[in-house]
Amino acid sequence: MSPFIIGTVSLLCTTEYLFMCLILADIRTNNVTQTPTLLLKTGDSAQMYCHHNLHSSYYHMYWFQQLPGESLRLIVHMLPYKAPDFGNISQKKSSANKIVSESGAFTVKHLEPSDSGVYLCAVSSHTDLVHCATYEAYFGAGTKLTVLDRNIERPKVKVFKPSAKECQNDKHKKNKKTLLCVASDFYPDHVNVSWQIDGVDVKDGVATDHSAHWNGTHYRITSRLRVLFSQWFKPGKNFTCTVNFFDGKQIVPYVGWVTGIRSMFIYNP
Repeated sequence: MSPFIIGTVSLLCTTEYLFMCLILADIRTNNVTQTPTLLLKTGDSAQMYCHHNLHSSYYHMYWFQQLPGESLRLIVHMLPYKAPDFGNISQKKSSANKIVSESGAFTVKHLEPSDSGVYLCAVSSHTDLVHCATYEAYFGAGTKLTVLDRNIERPKVKVFKPSAKECQNDKHKKNKKTLLCVASDFYPDHVNVSWQIDGVDVKDGVATDHSAHWNGTHYRITSRLRVLFSQWFKPGKNFTCTVNFFDGKQIVPYVGWVTGIRSMFIYNP
């Protein structure tokens, strides 16, 4: 998921509700920021903030809810110094506040596990709420809210060496080996995975699960790193998988690693 998205917004307005249809475009921007992560307990309130550094004409703010497996749902439309418009959404669970064009806050009250999901903030400069039209809107990366229903459990990280059967000779210098990192037995799923070779971050050759998988009791995520044959067969070379886990207070790194080995083959150029 790209960190920030600019989209096209179609507005259908009636006296009873405001409906948004989003067509997301693959254009990144860092103009809209919002609270990244919240880890709270049942009964708490989740307050999340949104701020943009666009022109002051972008004073319309929208908050959307995206629950697991569901599409975006518009919760509220906000304007400075005006009562938030929740449409036909009950305000028993939500409140919103916006007093300046650049910032606003949204709160989910009386939290339940079913409130867990991603909450997206969008801003627009449109002014016509009477006719249907298409407007440019900027989205933040989303606030990931998890309502805990059990104790936090830290990940266990293990890196597996490449299979001996994969690329068994160095006849071709471009042959590669695949290392596998598995992070398991953690809860909740607030993690991200990165790789380092000899302490230096690498991105080329990395393939990580789009999201952590739930097995009924815990979460699990895997990541693969493809390295050159010559890199793996280098004794002492360090390959590290780092799993950053948010425990509700701070991000804590958990690591696993393996080292390169001596090649059983002799390369003859």
